Amino acid sequence: MAEAQIILSHSRESGIVAIASGEQYPWAHTALTESGFQRADDGVWHLPADGTQTTVVDLVTCAKRHRASVHTSSRRYIGDAARDLARLLPGQWHASVEIYAHPAWQEDLVPWIWDSGDLVRAVQSERIPYAAVLTDAAQGTTLLFVERPGHHLGYLVGAFSPEGLEGGYGDPHAPPSIVLPPFPGRAAQALTDRYLPAYEQAVHARQTAAIAGVLADIRSEHDAWQAMNASGSYSDATPLSAAALGASTELFLDHAWRRFLTVVDHAPTLLDRCRPANSPWPDDASALSRLADAVSDAEALLDEIVHGDAVPEQERRARAWPAIETWLTDGDAFLRQARLSAPHRRPALPVTAPARPLAAARPAYRSH
Repeated sequence: MAEAQIILSHSRESGIVAIASGEQYPWAHTALTESGFQRADDGVWHLPADGTQTTVVDLVTCAKRHRASVHTSSRRYIGDAARDLARLLPGQWHASVEIYAHPAWQEDLVPWIWDSGDLVRAVQSERIPYAAVLTDAAQGTTLLFVERPGHHLGYLVGAFSPEGLEGGYGDPHAPPSIVLPPFPGRAAQALTDRYLPAYEQAVHARQTAAIAGVLADIRSEHDAWQAMNASGSYSDATPLSAAALGASTELFLDHAWRRFLTVVDHAPTLLDRCRPANSPWPDDASALSRLADAVSDAEALLDEIVHGDAVPEQERRARAWPAIETWLTDGDAFLRQARLSAPHRRPALPVTAPARPLAAARPAYRSH
């Protein structure tokens, strides 16, 4: 394959559009500029409505002078496909196009893709010069939408890591990506009925696992601190001075607070889903109430630290520990309730979903 390529496709609104690709993609940029194309903020090239009557033959001739090859895609422009899909999904979805002109750029996606299916394998092993990103900001959901490699029709869609749980590569909780048909209505139905419920359940499981891990880490450090405090010596039997004990206590409390912020981030959503009265452990209701109050106290403290006057470290430690201790005491009740509670399902997609205006898409093109 040439070191610089120009991929042409047809857009419903813009007519012929072009995307530059390859290790020497600037050569393609030069050819497109000389042929009268203009680059939009998202990196897609368009012929202006009042521009010259450039033909594909003219572009091919110009591209050849600049050592770039021209390819015509048999698919519709991916921006149109993504926007048509976004309009049919329940909620407020936005669609934007991203260009990965240099092959190395798509490698940057790998650590952030939260997938256990074909999508992450495709990004790792197939050339994907462009994609669309579908975002539901209200739900905190971001999906990657690509043309299915090795096929003339269809798409692959999977998720990026949820906010606050970044770096999802290889995560066992990741939902598997799915293949979408080229028809917007059927694709929206498959996404709504199959993928999004699986995604929400996976987020729930990952948040629960993150909190379980945090509580286990804090509890382990707390046990070690208690043992050291009771013995008056380090683990190697070296005597522990009063100053050293105070320093180790402060260090433990600081580590515990930083870890506990994961609980503050994710517990409120999970607590809202818990229904102890409908579980085998209805008496957990009082424990969940204490846990919710503890999170509220920690949120108030965090808000003061971030937005208010400086909170002295000694005060922060004194105020944070009761909330942390409550979660160490009652955390098991939360975990069994959270593991039992299913996430809320999205509303069923109507047979004919009305179109709605599309909000502005975020620019994501790398301008190198």
